[in-house]
Amino acid sequence: MSEKKVSPSRKALQVRTRARNKKPKFVRAESWKYARFSLSWRRPRGLDNKIRRKIKGWPPGPSMGYKGPKIARYLHPSGYREVIVHNVADLSNVDAETQAVRIGHTVGKRKRADIIAKAKELDLKILNFKFSAKTEDEESKEINDEDEEEQQTKDAKKEKSEPKKEKKQKKSPKKEKKSKSKSKKEIKSND
Repeated sequence: MSEKKVSPSRKALQVRTRARNKKPKFVRAESWKYARFSLSWRRPRGLDNKIRRKIKGWPPGPSMGYKGPKIARYLHPSGYREVIVHNVADLSNVDAETQAVRIGHTVGKRKRADIIAKAKELDLKILNFKFSAKTEDEESKEINDEDEEEQQTKDAKKEKSEPKKEKKQKKSPKKEKKSKSKSKKEIKSND
């Protein structure tokens, strides 16, 4: 039987995940004692601090022994090394076999779309593609949806405003009746 060849970076990634599973969650010294301390790690600096001195029975602190393999350091879980790109010219320095592109968060929609188009031509992997600019079809669908919503809200506003007008019209004849009744009273008082 022929076995599947695993690239050294893949093997290193597997070793890194195993090391991560063994690594404990490091907590701040005596954070379990006082509510004012958060659990997030802070380096202990006190002379008598038990965690700094690595005394038995106290929680462990970060040390060199928890490091992953050197080959796997700074690798994306997909196995590629990340390269941050801010414009189309930066794509020329990217190696398609070992590196993957991450578009900078400050890049706007127009430039992002250009970068994505060029990366597809060069057959590069984009790590944050799902947050990229929308296609024209999606934009046109959104515009149509927004137009429909606006029409619905306008129709709803018209329906709400129409009954109020009718009520106002009904009220105005009553005022006229009152004015007529006053005039009748005036006539009676005059007689």
